[in-house]
Amino acid sequence: MDHIDELAKAFARLPGIGPRQGKRFVYHLLSVPSAERTKFSELISSLGKEVRQCPECMRFYNGTTAMVCIYCSDTRRDDTQLMLVEKDQDLAAVERAGTYRGRYFVLGGVLTLSGKGAIREKELIRITEKRLQGNLSEIVLALSATSEGEHTSDRVRELLAPYRNHLKISELGRGLATGSELEYSDPETLRAALTNRKES
Repeated sequence: MDHIDELAKAFARLPGIGPRQGKRFVYHLLSVPSAERTKFSELISSLGKEVRQCPECMRFYNGTTAMVCIYCSDTRRDDTQLMLVEKDQDLAAVERAGTYRGRYFVLGGVLTLSGKGAIREKELIRITEKRLQGNLSEIVLALSATSEGEHTSDRVRELLAPYRNHLKISELGRGLATGSELEYSDPETLRAALTNRKES
């Protein structure tokens, strides 16, 4: 077995990483002291043991004794709003903007026009029904301004159609440029997009 090629292929399976970049990672690891490689492998192997997935918002957080993450356990947050984002990094970007104080749900991806991809449909229905028993009145679609983001938004609207009598569904305003991903948007742009959100 060629360990260099095998590890390069493993890196290349990560989002946004190609074969050449994967190989660069391998050669970098070979050039650092073995203690650094050991630390790196320990961090990867302990990831599953020390990181949990919140059953409420589905984001990953550092495992503690808490059964839900800091955002879901914070009683000062607004229970009337539930923001749907594609991935954990998008949630972090919205938090950095500092404008939104409601609840979150991480869809776990997007749907492509060719039928690829998946989102957490069952979990979304479960948490929507649970929060509707509380004060939930608005779902904010905070998805990337891309064709995949729009396609995913359409699917989410279909899933939430039975609850439209009780829910307003809004989407981020066009402070976001078409084609932009939420994760890479600056705080000011996100604040504008959130402030200018419109019912959809």
